[in-house]
Amino acid sequence: MALEDSPNATMKRQVQWLLLVLSLRSALAQVSYSIPEEMAEGSLVGNIAQDLGLDVKRLKTGKARIHSGDRAKAIELSAERGVLLLRERLDREALCGDATPCALHFQVILESPMELFRVAVEIADVNDNAPSFASGEKRFEISESAVVGSKFVLEKAVDLDIGLNSLQSYSLKPTDNFALKLENQADGSKKVEMVLRKPLDREHQEHIALLLTAVDGGEPQMSGTMQIHVNVLDANDNAPVFTEAVYKATITENSPRGTSVTVVSATDKDEGSNGQISFVISNSKRRLSDLFQIDAKSGELTLIGDIDYEKAKHYQIDIEAVDSGGLSDSSKVIVDVIDVNDNKPLLNILSQSDKILEDSPPHTVIAMLSVNDPDSDHNGEVDCSINDNIPFKIHSTLNGFYSLVTDVALDREEASQYNITVTCCDEGVPSLSSSVTLTLHISDVNDNAPVFERSSYEAYIVENNTPGLSIFTVKATDADWNQNARVSYILEDSSVNGVPVSSYVSVSADSGVIHAVRSFDYEHIKDFPFCVKAQDGGSPPLSSNVTVKIMIQDQNDNAPQVLYPVQTSSSVVAEMVPRSADVGYLVSKVVAVDVDSGQNAWLSYKLQKATDRALFEVGLQNGEIRTIRQVTDKDAVKQRLTVVVEDNGQPSRSATVNVNVAVADSFPEVLSEFTDFTHDKEYNDNLTFYLVLALTVVSFLFITCLVVIISVKIYRWRQSRVLYHSSLPVIPYYPPRYSDTLGTGTLQHVYNYEVCRTTDSRKSDCKFGRAGSQNVLIMDPSCTGTMQRIQNEKNILDEPDSPVEVRTQFL
Repeated sequence: MALEDSPNATMKRQVQWLLLVLSLRSALAQVSYSIPEEMAEGSLVGNIAQDLGLDVKRLKTGKARIHSGDRAKAIELSAERGVLLLRERLDREALCGDATPCALHFQVILESPMELFRVAVEIADVNDNAPSFASGEKRFEISESAVVGSKFVLEKAVDLDIGLNSLQSYSLKPTDNFALKLENQADGSKKVEMVLRKPLDREHQEHIALLLTAVDGGEPQMSGTMQIHVNVLDANDNAPVFTEAVYKATITENSPRGTSVTVVSATDKDEGSNGQISFVISNSKRRLSDLFQIDAKSGELTLIGDIDYEKAKHYQIDIEAVDSGGLSDSSKVIVDVIDVNDNKPLLNILSQSDKILEDSPPHTVIAMLSVNDPDSDHNGEVDCSINDNIPFKIHSTLNGFYSLVTDVALDREEASQYNITVTCCDEGVPSLSSSVTLTLHISDVNDNAPVFERSSYEAYIVENNTPGLSIFTVKATDADWNQNARVSYILEDSSVNGVPVSSYVSVSADSGVIHAVRSFDYEHIKDFPFCVKAQDGGSPPLSSNVTVKIMIQDQNDNAPQVLYPVQTSSSVVAEMVPRSADVGYLVSKVVAVDVDSGQNAWLSYKLQKATDRALFEVGLQNGEIRTIRQVTDKDAVKQRLTVVVEDNGQPSRSATVNVNVAVADSFPEVLSEFTDFTHDKEYNDNLTFYLVLALTVVSFLFITCLVVIISVKIYRWRQSRVLYHSSLPVIPYYPPRYSDTLGTGTLQHVYNYEVCRTTDSRKSDCKFGRAGSQNVLIMDPSCTGTMQRIQNEKNILDEPDSPVEVRTQFL
């Protein structure tokens, strides 16, 4: 049973069969062309279609293309014309060199069906290269003592062409002294030699010029030439001679290495090697050979080291000229070094003070310096200066020495330290400079007294304060430093109302905090001044004073006092109201005062109890008792009124007064009614009942108010502490309906009583003046004293222009 072939095996056999067919076909289809080199681009190489017997259409349909290496890229196939064309100019020598023949091989491939044709294009040589020598001339130095027959090898010419176009022969002209000899070599080339035919005579002919010509065999014939120069050398019978016995030169210091110093020269009458002179430095000192070097042939003396004017200003160099025969001559070169400004001034601090007292007198020396510049002339002249805007000067004391001194009196409070930069510049071009910075500290002197922040102080404190309470802080600063600026506060001796001020206040020596020594009473003292001295710790100490005024602020610590009607136990005072009195009849007026000030002394009047409440009323502000209805015959003769007087303080304080009123038209009627007024049992019983009831109510109200007041005080105290520590502005409390229009500073109470009495009148007229008022201000929250609230108060006891009429009866 036969196995079927696999697809890969079938494909392999097909490829092998195709390659066999192509190889057979290619062996039969091969075309060769020959073209000369240097043909122009686009020249025709050959008609490939005609030479292969192919139709031009077959080239197109078969997609004819050239396949070959890089050398055949110069040939291209034109399928439309069926020809091969040159793509670029061909140079046989560049393509093949000496190799022959020179040909390009490539293949032309067709498809559908596949066909391959071999093509060879031979590049024929053209005589486009003339024979040439590597150098255009050749020089020989031949001694006049050379023997006849001496040989001198000449350079061979080169011709890149091949065959007949290559080099064929040489010729030498003239032939008076020399002849040309050619000798074949193993590689096919020829050795070219020049042979001396007769002796040379330098005195007869010093130079001989020859021409060597190389000729090729091309059409047209081309040639190349080389000039041959023969120098006839003389015998060494003359020594070298310097043109000058002493050479002088100058060089600038710091010149770069390789700088030419000078050129020495010498002559020798001999020629050739006998006349060749070599120059050497004959000094045995190594230092000169490290600095200078001379060219053996040219005699140029150059710098090879570093020249420093400050080390050496002159150099003497011995030069020797020697020819090839050993004969010599000597000369001297003197080199002067020119100085340049290459050295900065050197600053040296001889003495220096790090500190100086601020009260040192002007022209005090604080430093001494020396300056040196090793350069010469103007390059070594130095001028020193210091930075501007400082109270110092620099003076030249001696040549190269300077002193740094103070120019004016110093003040440490303006500047405690100075950085003084001393700069020294020479006068060279360009100028060089050096600088040094000195640090000088100014020592403090106690020349400044302490200065308070304010010219005077006012502080406020509420009366009934706790002893030891901080009132205020005074602050003074001292512009001095350290111990001289340490301020202590002292309370100056003085008296207040005959009592030493130290019994009122004390001052903390370190902090300046003013404390209250005692509890103040506004009613006893309203303000007092004293002086505080600020003293520094210097020696001797300096001090300054400031006036402090303590303002006592009022508290509601006094209850109102009733001036009228006067309460007595020995007699009964009654106001008489006729039964014909109309509504608004002025019965009496309660007059009370409060020794407190401001709103604490603003009084209000209320009717607490009355026999007949429907008959009387009391003015809230003025205390006037008036009838509120028409008096009738039914009204009792005896009327008893209880009036409460309250101030506006927090908490409020009050006082009560009893007013007896008699409703009658005649005095005897009043007298009969009031004889047992004080012994009336019913009235006493009622009075006892009302007193017990009032005591109970007042006790309850007192306890309630006490709890409320304590709560409010604690809350305000906590709020004031928060404001105090937060440094927030304090908003003063202004009680409603009060303002200080007088601006007198204290709410004063002045009462003027004017009593008029006649035998036929029971009336007395009393006039009361207006009370003053005062502004009370809070201290600055930044101070450490006690915070006070601003109060602006006014109390008006009566209308300014209407006197109060009070009717009074005395029994």
